[in-house]
Amino acid sequence: MRHLLIVDDDDRIRELLKEYLARAGFRVTAASGGAPARRLLAAMDFDLAVFDVMMPGEDGFSLTRWLRDRRPPAGRTPVLMLTAMGEAADRIEGLRLGADDYLAKPFEPEELLLRIEAILRRAQDRPAPGGSVSLGRCRFDPDRGELICDGALVRVTEAEVALLRLLARSPHAAVERLELARGAGDPSGRAVDVQVTRLRRKIEADPKAPRYLQTVRGVGYLLAPD
Repeated sequence: MRHLLIVDDDDRIRELLKEYLARAGFRVTAASGGAPARRLLAAMDFDLAVFDVMMPGEDGFSLTRWLRDRRPPAGRTPVLMLTAMGEAADRIEGLRLGADDYLAKPFEPEELLLRIEAILRRAQDRPAPGGSVSLGRCRFDPDRGELICDGALVRVTEAEVALLRLLARSPHAAVERLELARGAGDPSGRAVDVQVTRLRRKIEADPKAPRYLQTVRGVGYLLAPD
């Protein structure tokens, strides 16, 4: 049984989520804040953690940063952030720190369940801990957020790093354009297209005939590492 950790200071939301996800077949452990969550994460293995961002004391951003600094496998536990904050900068910050997805409150429990299932599927194909993704003359390190081409560190924006991380979690599998757009805080998806174009110029030998960052018509994009 897959084990989830729910961290939210709102007692009502925490208990509702715990009950709903338990009925969906998960083993669920809940914590009311950062301190008890740290103790649980240090003592137990979880398949996925759901962090509320706005909590008294330690917020979800700080908790995610702490988790990502831990050694694998704990440090690679997938994270879904829940928050009432809907600003693009906040979503990008969560992804920059290593969150796998971001869901704004209020939300439908069914959508939360579907996102959890999607993250767990992607996590099965995630690169090995500490491993990087080979892209011909380039390598991308999802943990460090670094792109190295021909032995030199290439400048990439935070949005480009977030996009590469999302694609690297499902190598050789198409990721929907709207899912990538959510990560970029761009409902139209136009920013995603711009980021893909820029990344192709940095990665591909021929950006007009991409080998590694491919378009999947009618769906989105995929990363095809060596």
